[in-house]
Amino acid sequence: MSNENNTQLANATENTPLANQEKILSPSEKFTQTVLKEFHNPGSEPLELTNFQRKLINNYFIKLDSVLIDSEIKRMSKSEQYRDPLPFTWGNVNLRKLSRDVVAYSMIGLDPLQKNHINPIPYKNSKTNKYDITFIEGFNGLEIKAKKYGFDAPDEVLFELKYSTDKFKSFKKNINNKIESYDFEIVDDFNRGDLQGGFYYMMYQNKEKNKLVVLNREQIEKRIPEYASAEFWGGEKDEYQNGKKTGNKIKVEGWEEEMFMKTLKRHCWNSINIDSQKIDDYLMQIITNENDKVPTEVAEKISQHANKEEIGFENISDVDYEEVKNVVEVAAEEVKEFANEGPGF
Repeated sequence: MSNENNTQLANATENTPLANQEKILSPSEKFTQTVLKEFHNPGSEPLELTNFQRKLINNYFIKLDSVLIDSEIKRMSKSEQYRDPLPFTWGNVNLRKLSRDVVAYSMIGLDPLQKNHINPIPYKNSKTNKYDITFIEGFNGLEIKAKKYGFDAPDEVLFELKYSTDKFKSFKKNINNKIESYDFEIVDDFNRGDLQGGFYYMMYQNKEKNKLVVLNREQIEKRIPEYASAEFWGGEKDEYQNGKKTGNKIKVEGWEEEMFMKTLKRHCWNSINIDSQKIDDYLMQIITNENDKVPTEVAEKISQHANKEEIGFENISDVDYEEVKNVVEVAAEEVKEFANEGPGF
């Protein structure tokens, strides 16, 4: 952690109950105390955390500190003319909002240091002149949330991609067939042909509830986000030299298989409704976040810079731009892809 960030967090936590005690707290301990202080409501019982939850909160600190450092490096790399004057430091983060979100997500069990659980995105709130942190759930995070809070979540799910040489036949549930199922055979493992789509099979102890969902190529491709990056979906992208467009296009192969599989997984876990009887304060905090729209200027910045060399307001791995788009538009259909790193497999 940088000395500047360390100082900023210390200043931000100087009024916490343990800050004036003789024990010298580490930056991560100060962060945990700040989170607990901000989340605690006067007159209510103090929030009790398990060792696992404390570990998760510490992981949020590690990830967020790294994000702030990376974002500050990127901010300073810009010419002064285009550089935002507000540094990415702990003292410039909206800790009140952040603390509630961190507790909520850690109580659910989402770990920012695990692949495709959850990703923090800092953006400047022009009204407060502070950085708010938006959290974007990955498909593994969606699975955890669906299994914990979902209404009639499946016991197991099988995901498969279908190629032109594969043999596939679905058997839908009907008056003569009580269990929905399918036959699937890979004829040639090393030359499966063209990618045609995929499917997932949701399995329950009561097999009559089993469900097969098939998405062909057209159905998956219509979920390609507006801000899709050619590096991952394939296609053409603008060529840049010294930060400027050359006017030429570059053909990019992409990671089509991985993106198709990722779309299947998001489609599956987003299809599970939340059980209203399982909603607690932590999930309600997350639902509130999902219903809050990111400021318009953030959406415009995504639109302008998503497929360019420089993003401008963040520099975070594992981030899905269409997930950010979903936060902006509260989209009904989730269509996702990674922006700054590979597809997560």
